[in-house]
Amino acid sequence: MIDHRPLLRAIFDAAVAAAHPDRILAAHLPPAPRGRIICLAAGKGAAAMAAAAERHYLDTLGLEPSRLAGIATTRHGHRVPTRRVEVIEAGHPMPDAAGIRGAETSLDLAATATPDDLLLVLLSGGGSANWIAPAEGVTLAQKQQATRALLRSGAPIGEVNTVRKHLSRIKGGRLARAGQHAGEIVTLAISDVPRDEPSAIASGPTVPDPTTLADARALVARYDLQLDPAVAAALNDQRNESCKDGDAAFARARFEIIARPRQSLDAAIQVARDAGYEVADLGADLEGEARDVAATHARLAREARAAGRKLAILSGGELTVTVRGQGRGGPNQEYGLALAQQLSDLSDIAALAADTDGADGGAGNADDPAGAIIDARTFATIAERKLDPAAYLADNDATGLFEQTGDLVVTGPTLTNVNDIRVILV
Repeated sequence: MIDHRPLLRAIFDAAVAAAHPDRILAAHLPPAPRGRIICLAAGKGAAAMAAAAERHYLDTLGLEPSRLAGIATTRHGHRVPTRRVEVIEAGHPMPDAAGIRGAETSLDLAATATPDDLLLVLLSGGGSANWIAPAEGVTLAQKQQATRALLRSGAPIGEVNTVRKHLSRIKGGRLARAGQHAGEIVTLAISDVPRDEPSAIASGPTVPDPTTLADARALVARYDLQLDPAVAAALNDQRNESCKDGDAAFARARFEIIARPRQSLDAAIQVARDAGYEVADLGADLEGEARDVAATHARLAREARAAGRKLAILSGGELTVTVRGQGRGGPNQEYGLALAQQLSDLSDIAALAADTDGADGGAGNADDPAGAIIDARTFATIAERKLDPAAYLADNDATGLFEQTGDLVVTGPTLTNVNDIRVILV
């Protein structure tokens, strides 16, 4: 029997490589200003983006080192060596005190910008959790409780960030407001959100926010979120309204997406085609409950097999999990577990689902799994050990099952994030 695992990993690795800061950032960096470059970065790729910017300005352009300063706030375990930009490792998905230091130091640095300076903001997925500056009257513990409730609700990331933006002093355009005296604010972003909405990437710290406090309150009601009274009060305080289009903060601000899920999905598709597969491209912006999407994709795989097609079914986007059990895992592992449940009688279908940042759920550690892989070997182990995928699924414990089958995908930090890549080979 053919081992499809090397090809599955090659497809995933191509998607990651297409969005790596070392490969993509330099071509988009603006010219050096008369004064300083203040580099502020946030997200899982923040340190890697800052290091790439340093190489460009200090080595390629020969900029005097004293003219470059900044801070990069990234997830724990995602540090890379830098020379002028301080790196702070902070919590993700649960914010922590280090994230407060990163956000507040970034706001303070932005406020020092003069008309001779460039405020260079480098964003990647995870910035919403890494930059944590709670609204006045809200403590870190209260913000953590709100984040936990949002993440367990099953809400899409755009809706999660709508609430986050109205509980923050840095999100929703407020960083641009802090640095509005800079000669120019240039934001370069690696998109990890469906449809590449700028205000959703790291919760839009340098762009106008189309959502409102009323929208945030409506989402709290829709998902029946049980929030601390101080958080509820903050969402009723007009002072916490985010920055809107026309605000002076954006007069000299420019925003550019330098990598997006579509580009990474295209790179993955090319590897599948080169391997001789017909491709079903389901798009880069899929959303929905992981187990429901898996059921739909399993039907597509069965239909292709019945028709005798050699088909690769690929998709990107960000799925969600409504947490009802006590287990471990993330949307990619849950998708893989649901897919295994649907396809366990077929030995000639293999699949991989993993997050391009190298972490799918988990406890915020650098060695958390990126996702899972399934094939005939998986199905045989499930049968041999008498594992019950339905029971694991009911407990949201995909990690527990895949630990026993040996099918977790562990990559370590990839230093970028353009969302998930899912591949089914028929």
